[in-house]
Amino acid sequence: MQRALLGSGIELVTIGFSPPQALLELAAYLQLTGPVLADEQRTLYQLLGVLRAPVWRVYSPGTLAFYACARLRGQPMTRPVEDTRQLGGDAVVVDGVITRMWRPRSPNDRVAPERLAAAARKAQR
Repeated sequence: MQRALLGSGIELVTIGFSPPQALLELAAYLQLTGPVLADEQRTLYQLLGVLRAPVWRVYSPGTLAFYACARLRGQPMTRPVEDTRQLGGDAVVVDGVITRMWRPRSPNDRVAPERLAAAARKAQR
């Protein structure tokens, strides 16, 4: 996502429900350059209507295929330590107002970074 926004003057803000230290480690691993905020109580998630997925959506064929492909590429699989049913979301915010929001139905149902970046650029005008 950062690459899609490079040079646009648009800032990427990441919000997660993990403890701050875990988010700090994730930010370092992903080389995030923008703010990374912790919402451990999931207050923002609730305000935005970002829900937890039913088990059958979390472990959907698409999600299972994603992890199977990762495993075939040699990526190690670790046991989850957090709520695997909590879905994320993506939003474009201009002057504190959400101008566009995406709420996935499953973990692998995320908006393409290019589409999100295009919406952010459009909202910036």
